Amino acid sequence: MFKFLSNFARSIVNEAVDKAIERIARDQYTENLFELVPVTQKVGLVNLMEIVMRSSQGQPPTRPLGSHIRFSPWDKLLFNPVHLYFFPTPENVSITTAVTIGPRARKPLTISIPIMIAGMSFGGALSKNAKIALAKAASKIGTATNSGEAGLMGEERDAAALFIGQYNRGGWLNTKEKYARLDAIEIQLGQGAQGSSPQRTSTKNIGPEYREVFGIPEGGDALIHSRLPGIDTKEQFMTLVRKLKDETEVPVGLKIAATHHLEHELQIAIEAGVDFITVDGAEGGTHAAAPSLEDDLGLPTLFAVSRASKFLAKKGIDQDVSLIATGGLVTPGEYLKAIALGANAVYIGTAAIMALVGDQMAKAAPFEPPTDLVVYNAKMTERLDIDRGATNVFNFLNAAVREMELICYSLGKTSVADVSRLDLCTLDPFLSRAIGVDLGFVSHEEQQEYFKDFSRLPVVYPPDMVDPAVYSSQLENPIH
Repeated sequence: MFKFLSNFARSIVNEAVDKAIERIARDQYTENLFELVPVTQKVGLVNLMEIVMRSSQGQPPTRPLGSHIRFSPWDKLLFNPVHLYFFPTPENVSITTAVTIGPRARKPLTISIPIMIAGMSFGGALSKNAKIALAKAASKIGTATNSGEAGLMGEERDAAALFIGQYNRGGWLNTKEKYARLDAIEIQLGQGAQGSSPQRTSTKNIGPEYREVFGIPEGGDALIHSRLPGIDTKEQFMTLVRKLKDETEVPVGLKIAATHHLEHELQIAIEAGVDFITVDGAEGGTHAAAPSLEDDLGLPTLFAVSRASKFLAKKGIDQDVSLIATGGLVTPGEYLKAIALGANAVYIGTAAIMALVGDQMAKAAPFEPPTDLVVYNAKMTERLDIDRGATNVFNFLNAAVREMELICYSLGKTSVADVSRLDLCTLDPFLSRAIGVDLGFVSHEEQQEYFKDFSRLPVVYPPDMVDPAVYSSQLENPIH
């Protein structure tokens, strides 16, 4: 019977494929299904599908989890293991991983590992179960989780041993009654995936508990303003920072989308007296944002971290003001590279969500995406096992830190915080110059000599670019 069905199926498939090939061979291009291949290559598969979505819905598609473009070239950085010049760290020596955020605050925030759960709001992004699971995982390993742009959800606060709350543009956590319950306050002025653009959640997508946590009246939408309400001048921002510090004594920080105006933004934050700065690179994720915001706005995380840390060091306050990197950081190697470039700790979002669903994604597959288990208003959020999810995230964080520790042994370090730019090299001359990391194919002593004559830089041009020598020749001898 099975053999009969198998042969029958093969016969049908064979006939269908034969006819498809026949049509592709005979039809004109404009009537040919094969037209999709060059079109896809021209605009890209993601862009093609989003063009279709725009034409169908008349609204910006709300793409989850941030840009698909890898802006930060983390893979072009390599760590330098040691053997004799310096010796590796003995295996019986433990690696220090604890970090203190806002060391000059009256109540600094100390976390046991340099990885925290990024701001992903209840309701605006994640379900209640997902938020509680993330809080439990963070508590179990001794790190902090972040509220995101939300109100104060009691169950999440109770599950989180260390809880960073966002003083947000929606205003939902901005009363003393709520922010006095936080272990650190992060003033949220923007994020990598959306910049400072306004966002609105329609009342039809707001359930009773969401409405209660956010304090939204019946029938009202949830609106995230482009500006923080009541903050229209630099002086008002500075007054706010001082007020929050005086009222709570916990670290008060600023979160912004990484931008080419970075140093100007940081200067104002420093003058305001912030205890920490979170820079969210262009690769930052979100539950949903317009593709143009995700793909065409902001500064890549790698360059934002490098520039911010250099700026803080130049001001002589890099030991006082903590720097937190976030936005598209996926692997333990990337976390440690961000720290080597000057970050004190990192936030992770997408990686934490993928770890959270982990082996539970089979509940959604094959007909629904894994995020259906964790996104607010998705179909399967009640099927997420909170404790199993928390264990998955704990295991992921534990493994990630272990990998970072192993690199530290090979670098001869006894603390993650001691890893620096000197422990990195790159094979990309432009990256070397941009972030102050040695060029890997030239000895440390010959770096200055090598870069003295900038014209010696080997330039690799993408195949679709015109060689500049040819281009210059064409300018001098134009082809008519």
